[in-house]
Amino acid sequence: MSLDERAFFNEKPETRQGRFACPKCRRSNDYTIRWVRRVKKDRLPQGAGEQDRAKYAKLRDYLLRLDDEVVCKACSKRFEIPSQQSMVFVDQLAGLPNDDDLEKEIEAASGEPAAAKAVEEKKPELPARFRQNASNWK
Repeated sequence: MSLDERAFFNEKPETRQGRFACPKCRRSNDYTIRWVRRVKKDRLPQGAGEQDRAKYAKLRDYLLRLDDEVVCKACSKRFEIPSQQSMVFVDQLAGLPNDDDLEKEIEAASGEPAAAKAVEEKKPELPARFRQNASNWK
């Protein structure tokens, strides 16, 4: 008799952040998504046969997404997570850069420091007619 797949793994719950746009109100926010991390055990469980040994040799650590839907923070409507991946291998995640590193790389490649961008993005000053006190109104 073959062993269940869960007998080969240790499970640990995990939460990760994801940025999604609501299809109804079109606003994007960060949402907390629940995952289960399944890590391959260091040795075979008791009573494993030849089929189980072959299966165990091929196994890899992976993440399994538990949440399929999230509730929009702006309009409170429930929407499905727009991703076809509900399972991700952990070794595939190791090669992905995080958002902070990407921002730094983009900044270095553009040749403009972040402080210069902040100065450029400063809002223009309001004309004098909009800065008058309400007491001057007729």
